[in-house]
Amino acid sequence: MKIAVCGKGGVGKTFFAGSLAEQFVLAGHPVIAIDADSSPNLAITLGLSADQAKAIIPIAENEELVRLKTGTDYSGVFRLSFTVDDIIGRYAVPTPSGASLLVMGTVKAMGSGCSCPAHSVVRALMRHLVVEREEVVILDMEAGIEHLGRATAEYVDILLAVTDANLKSLETAANICRLAQESDIRTIALVANRIADERQQEAVRLFAEQQNLTVIARVPFDRAVSESGMTGEPLDASASGAIKAIRELAKTLLGQP
Repeated sequence: MKIAVCGKGGVGKTFFAGSLAEQFVLAGHPVIAIDADSSPNLAITLGLSADQAKAIIPIAENEELVRLKTGTDYSGVFRLSFTVDDIIGRYAVPTPSGASLLVMGTVKAMGSGCSCPAHSVVRALMRHLVVEREEVVILDMEAGIEHLGRATAEYVDILLAVTDANLKSLETAANICRLAQESDIRTIALVANRIADERQQEAVRLFAEQQNLTVIARVPFDRAVSESGMTGEPLDASASGAIKAIRELAKTLLGQP
């Protein structure tokens, strides 16, 4: 199963993606979590310390790796064909959550035809992860799916657009879903996150109804999540309403009762 998680900055997208990855691990599935955001911080959500997260060299910024994969004997000329399956074994970082983490780094418009070496490596690796790997792959994306490229997006099984009740967040999520509908992604849905009360829940429901979109999960506002984010202390998952909702979503996606 390949799941792309998108959404406007600040809606809790990365917490959701990391928590969903952990729930798949707890359900017994091998998971590769991909941080494809321009401001990567999925590592901390997956349980790594701030120092450990800082030590990770993103794939796009790993000059030695890019040179190894694309370099030739001719200046300004690089290879367009190369293997990437070994990158996962060498550079995927194990995390306390049980998921393996790959940080892609800042690569803009990967689907736009840019042919620079770093873009080529990341594009090939993303395609390999989504198309050829058997693990559950959770992709923490930026606001849209253009970074996947059309040839890769068609192999994603599920796109989840995370939003809170803010109108700007909802509009961004709706735009993401409209773009995704131009691909072959079979399941496209909203995740209502940080929902504090019935008024917010109703605002998301009405918006989704007007836009002909499905709300696949409602994750309640959880003060413990905010506290954990501020202090860096581990979240007590057993007492977290947000984690419980994400766990139920994972079961739904796996077809479990």
